[in-house]
Amino acid sequence: MSYMSLPVQLPLSVQLRDDATFANFFSGQNAALVNMLDIDRQVPGIETEQFIYLYGSSGVGCSHLLQAACHQVDSRHGRSIYLPMNELVHYPSKLLEGMESLQLVCIDNINAAAGIPEWEEALFDLFNRLRDANTRLLVAAEGPPKALKIELPDLVSRLSWGVVFQVQPLSDKEKVAALQLRAHLRGLDMNEDVARFIIYRSNRDMGHLFRILQKLDSASLRAKRKLTIPFVKQVLSW
Repeated sequence: MSYMSLPVQLPLSVQLRDDATFANFFSGQNAALVNMLDIDRQVPGIETEQFIYLYGSSGVGCSHLLQAACHQVDSRHGRSIYLPMNELVHYPSKLLEGMESLQLVCIDNINAAAGIPEWEEALFDLFNRLRDANTRLLVAAEGPPKALKIELPDLVSRLSWGVVFQVQPLSDKEKVAALQLRAHLRGLDMNEDVARFIIYRSNRDMGHLFRILQKLDSASLRAKRKLTIPFVKQVLSW
């Protein structure tokens, strides 16, 4: 994403993760949601949903999916923006001006704006402008619209307009498959026994598991070793 081409200049800390793509997201029970978000998987002739609201607990992949959607639009020479509200609420709400000129706007952690009148009003106004401009909007939060502590009734109403999905966490078996998929995309051969060992010995949060994988990837490259249980124990001091 080129911030120079956007209507506003965002804080430098707001960046997309390079690894946030649809290709490396293990869907599990979220296949219907991913199929709706991923333009490449959509059935020809079926109109794309303009507004999708997704929510879930930390680590289930809401941020990943929003950033993947931005990457996809950018790869097609479109213009998108990813807005992590937990960071942006510390700045003036005028950051949202002109967003309706983009093809896709992704608002993450919108619950962070709850109870801040300036931002609640600005988001309500943005939603109306995006609707009028037919701009795609993806919103993510920690809970469903009516469970957020948003004080502006009209904003709560707007959040309920779109298709609402709860992002389901992966089962332990699915986490094994997800870890193997991410390892494969890194060029690593990780068998099921190794993946299961890592999951059962560590924090099962997917973000934590992927950080472990990154550490193992670097260690494997340096030592020119395959990923075995003894090697994993050595690297992670288990």
